[in-house]
Amino acid sequence: MKDPRALKATQALMTSADETEASFYDAMRHGDVDKVMACWAEDEEIACVSPGGPRTVGTVAVRAAFAATLATGPVHITIEHVRRMETAVCAVHHVTEKVQAMTTEGLQTAFVIATNVYLRTPQGWRMVAHHASAGMPQDLPDITEPHSTLH
Repeated sequence: MKDPRALKATQALMTSADETEASFYDAMRHGDVDKVMACWAEDEEIACVSPGGPRTVGTVAVRAAFAATLATGPVHITIEHVRRMETAVCAVHHVTEKVQAMTTEGLQTAFVIATNVYLRTPQGWRMVAHHASAGMPQDLPDITEPHSTLH
């Protein structure tokens, strides 16, 4: 049985989309499916698309997809840059993920372009969609207009 203190920690109120995003990627780096899912809204319409993978919809399917991804261990992933569009209740973050893994050929690096969508819920900001596709090193950095906020 899970320690109630650990469960409470995974259900912490996230006060911004940035905080939720940081928690999501930290959970991936630690290989913690419970903490990954604590970043998601508890809604059967949540959706996730991994590079080259199918769309998974609903909490059970999204959890299973992340469990499979983390089955071999944590994912060493960092965000190289973030572009944000935010309103009072919704945030869309376009990010470039740098994913690194040690293989028999040494350290391998892949770049992933992802869009993360967050909604403000009674439990705080939660992810409702994550859509990722393969990127290229030239995707870094994105030198366009600075951060924008929608009102």
